[in-house]
Amino acid sequence: MPDEPAEAQREPTETTSDRTITGYGIASAVLGVLSVAAVVLGFMIWSGHRSDAEERTYQTEVLQAAVDWTNVLVNMNAGTIDESLRTLHEGTVGQLNADFDTTVEPFRQLVAKLQSQTTGQVESVSIESLHHDLPGQKPAGPQPELSTVASRTDTVIVVATSVSTNAGNAAPKPIRWNLRLGVSDVNGKLLVSKLEALR
Repeated sequence: MPDEPAEAQREPTETTSDRTITGYGIASAVLGVLSVAAVVLGFMIWSGHRSDAEERTYQTEVLQAAVDWTNVLVNMNAGTIDESLRTLHEGTVGQLNADFDTTVEPFRQLVAKLQSQTTGQVESVSIESLHHDLPGQKPAGPQPELSTVASRTDTVIVVATSVSTNAGNAAPKPIRWNLRLGVSDVNGKLLVSKLEALR
């Protein structure tokens, strides 16, 4: 056999520019991008769900604090008035705490004078959130004294009913309570910072 030329004996070498991307390579790249996107989306959904769950847990604690405080208020009796007022006062902060004695003194005198026996219960409680100002209603101004001690304040609407009987009156008298409470988070403790009777 005659010798083949040296050029023909060499096997062709493949260069990087000669390589082609196959369908499997494209599919792998697309699946890789989709996998990364799915992981990122899954993390975002989990993070949002966790944040929502924490917010709902916090709001439940705020509602419970408002219910507990209101229960003391609507169940105040002549025999337990001092203890009830002390409990209410310890559960307040801010301007309500500073003006507490002045605010409740007329109520204290009335309960003591009438020797009333009261039984009450909270009927409903909800977090109030306004997305815009209502016509004819001034937005509640912030309490500057709370900005240094409270990390957050939520407004809670409480509806309660109590039945009061006086020493001289045999017929029980129902009393309807419609309250707007400000519940502030002070170092992890929920305290009432605002009390407003609604008509």
